[in-house]
Amino acid sequence: MAEKRNGRQTVKIMNPVSIVSSASIVGPKEGQGPLRMYFDEIIEDELWGEKSWEKAESKLLRETFAKILNKGKKTPDEISYIIAGDLLNQCISAHFGLRESGIPVFGIYGACSTMTESMSLGAMLVDGGFADNVVCITSSHFCSAEKQFRFPLELGSQRPPTAQWTVTGAGGVMLSNQGTGPYIRYVTTGKIVDMGIKDANNMGGAMAPAAVDTIMTHFEDTGLQPEYYDLILTGDLGAVGSRICEELLADQGYDIKERFNDCGLMIYDRKKQDAHAGGSGCGCSATVFASYVYSEIQKGNLNNVLFIATGALLSTTSAQQGESIPCIAHAVSISRDFD
Repeated sequence: MAEKRNGRQTVKIMNPVSIVSSASIVGPKEGQGPLRMYFDEIIEDELWGEKSWEKAESKLLRETFAKILNKGKKTPDEISYIIAGDLLNQCISAHFGLRESGIPVFGIYGACSTMTESMSLGAMLVDGGFADNVVCITSSHFCSAEKQFRFPLELGSQRPPTAQWTVTGAGGVMLSNQGTGPYIRYVTTGKIVDMGIKDANNMGGAMAPAAVDTIMTHFEDTGLQPEYYDLILTGDLGAVGSRICEELLADQGYDIKERFNDCGLMIYDRKKQDAHAGGSGCGCSATVFASYVYSEIQKGNLNNVLFIATGALLSTTSAQQGESIPCIAHAVSISRDFD
């Protein structure tokens, strides 16, 4: 029997897996938001000196990776694996951005859940003794995502109030079997939840049930209660999805209101910035966690955090064929202390 299993979907990390460094680079819109002082770098424009938005996104990921290594005081030879992904077809931002790294790479696709999916897999690799240091990183770009999933920007298409703004940015962390924390303690892997929503402009509504399912499963598998956490942080449900998530959990007896926030609501000032229902994209949860949240944990302002990134697993092909939107959410439990 797998001794590290904790219930049906959760793994308990038995050996210390420390988050030893993090880094984030964001676009100009994100740099005007309330978290601007926490990002490592804010680029001046969406192209960042490149010839296409896709090349700019690869550069975002590549430069963020370099910052993670530098801050973690590691050379490429000391990294066992990179686990990376993004929103674009065949994960080209990650693969092209890392093709010269010379490091073994796992390319993954979890849509906007990619950050916690990579951290989950990285933590299990380190805990299992298969790796010493793993970099978990992802990116998204407003312009490249709109071009692929919706309409060319040149059309100037109107966006409904439920639509979210794909974050331009890359964020990531280095996990290690050395270090003084914070530590990943539990990993709760999500299962696919599909409530039949077909509106690609309502990602929050589509993803909220998946977040609820994973959060409830985490509490059931571990025996923990919401009060254990100083912060329960979803990835990018935005204004619509966050409200649905909170209400559905309350209906099941889990009151998270006093400790709940969403990266999609944190990254923009929706009163001053046109972000509609809030932020989204792989880079949303990645940059918010790697900047503000990681800093608050290090400062001691947060001791225990449940981080749940959510992903809508649609494609342009499935949307055009009238398919509904299957969604998933992965959770990692992070603590300042390993006890």
